Amino acid sequence: MITKPDKNVVRKKRHMRVRKKLFGTEQRPRLNVYRSNKHIYAQLIDDTKGLTLASASTKDKELTLEASGNVEAAKQIGELIAKRAQDKGFKSVVFDRGGYLYHGRVKALADAARDAGLEF
Repeated sequence: MITKPDKNVVRKKRHMRVRKKLFGTEQRPRLNVYRSNKHIYAQLIDDTKGLTLASASTKDKELTLEASGNVEAAKQIGELIAKRAQDKGFKSVVFDRGGYLYHGRVKALADAARDAGLEF
């Protein structure tokens, strides 16, 4: 019997292929996205120093969400990470979709961040 590989293993392999080409710097950090079934997380990462510069997630206390694993929640996270990035002085980032398809919640987060003023 042939078994299918785990979805997350396949995603991680895809993410490593993408990460070979993406690199966040001090002037232009990497906007990384991670999504689970219940939550979505976004981080601004400086890969030269290995530091997380800002983060936002559906677990943040300041957000009032009815549901945390849907497109509306992803839009709010996109707006929040863009606001936090601009507060730290970043206008341009490198978008890292984390091996996920650019669709649904990942696309909603990216579009909301762009609409809120981030460039990528």
